[in-house]
Amino acid sequence: MRHLVRSLDPELPLRQAGPLTDLVDERLAPNRFAALLAATFAIVALLLAAVGIYGVLSFSVAHRTREIGIRMALGADRRRVLTMVLRDALVLALLGVTAGGLAAAFLGRGLASLLYDVRPFDLPTFAAVALTLLALTLLAATLPARRAGRVAPAEVLKGE
Repeated sequence: MRHLVRSLDPELPLRQAGPLTDLVDERLAPNRFAALLAATFAIVALLLAAVGIYGVLSFSVAHRTREIGIRMALGADRRRVLTMVLRDALVLALLGVTAGGLAAAFLGRGLASLLYDVRPFDLPTFAAVALTLLALTLLAATLPARRAGRVAPAEVLKGE
């Protein structure tokens, strides 16, 4: 590259000669690193949220074992108990998604200068995040809900 430029104009000063793609990659490296770091933190936050939801629902199911046993003894089937636990989880998730969406809408204006080629009020992004969190909640709530559905009413009532 240098040889070609020198042959055209020997007086032209060359500090850096190379493909434009290398220059673009070099200039965008800090932004790419920041995006990778943000994505890593987002994944860790999602995992922590899933573990937190699982923990809260497991505690709730363990705490409500007596109530679940009584419901089942009075005729509630396994599916109804599963639905009850999943509904409770989704109510909490919807409250969190609503609060987070409102916070993001208000804080988006302040963070607009930090965003690169992204609008602060991007409805498809908000919808994707909300659906991801709701799906994560259902996934994290499945095991505690299944455990609640396996409560043996006779065992729970015998312990009274």
